[in-house]
Amino acid sequence: MPAMQKYLRLYNLPLEELIEMSSKITKENFNNEVEFCSIISAKTGKCKENCKYCSQSAHNKAKIEVHDLLPTEEVRKAAISARDNGATRFCIVTSGTKPEKRDFDKIIEMIKAVTQIDGLHTCCSLGILDEEQVKAIKEAGIERYNHNINTAKSYHDSICTTHSFEDRIRTIKLIQKYGIEACAGVIIGMGETREQRIEMALQLAELSPESVPVNFLNPIEGTPLEGTEDAISEEEILRTICIFRIILPGALLRYAGGRTTRLSKDYQKLGIKAGINALLAGNYLTTTGSYAAEDVKMLEKEGLCVSKA
Repeated sequence: MPAMQKYLRLYNLPLEELIEMSSKITKENFNNEVEFCSIISAKTGKCKENCKYCSQSAHNKAKIEVHDLLPTEEVRKAAISARDNGATRFCIVTSGTKPEKRDFDKIIEMIKAVTQIDGLHTCCSLGILDEEQVKAIKEAGIERYNHNINTAKSYHDSICTTHSFEDRIRTIKLIQKYGIEACAGVIIGMGETREQRIEMALQLAELSPESVPVNFLNPIEGTPLEGTEDAISEEEILRTICIFRIILPGALLRYAGGRTTRLSKDYQKLGIKAGINALLAGNYLTTTGSYAAEDVKMLEKEGLCVSKA
């Protein structure tokens, strides 16, 4: 495949040259602002899917705090706190394949409550939705929906067998059909090859998502991928960020889960130079993230600022 060979050649360039190439593309397509978003796990654990990386899967044995749907007021207060700490987007996340009817009505209440907060855009990540559910979240005020492809189509069945890669693509296309922006990303470092990372980026390019969260596997104890800390190096992560920026020149590339455990501060800064221009700030779903104030200081040192839009 000509495209595959082209990007493999770029992967092997001297790192400094590759970063300069991807940095130039970022500067051509974006200003010096970095978008902050924050998330809340509004429902945690008991998921029927068997994703090997996930601590929330009922198939795995990770020790996490499981809880049913949070009260709407708790979610609203968390959203206000996120905004006050610099986030311009707030994402309501629930575990499970898709929301049950009794949960979905409450989630719509949450969405409506968050959309009334000034200075904050509302997103959600609720799993695989049907058309009526997509219409409902659109009407409630959702602007962007997160649904990651997670890995390459050729590697999907090595990571999850309880739903298909096509199930995920179908949901992304469905939310786009109703005018909701797509936030679709990946998890790297799960044993995939360079070729499969290129495949991920090319598959995302076909979907044209506005936002691409780049997660780095945090091998949680009790999951099938525990003990795989050495599956990908810091330099390989940087090279992957560069390739994603080259293949996805107009997408927000977002530091997401795993960056504080898999990347040192120096490498995080290099990743921003390479093309990262959005951050998931605060804590993540079941792991600790980064404090927003620390991220602001890091960005300022790099001559960047937090987006206010």
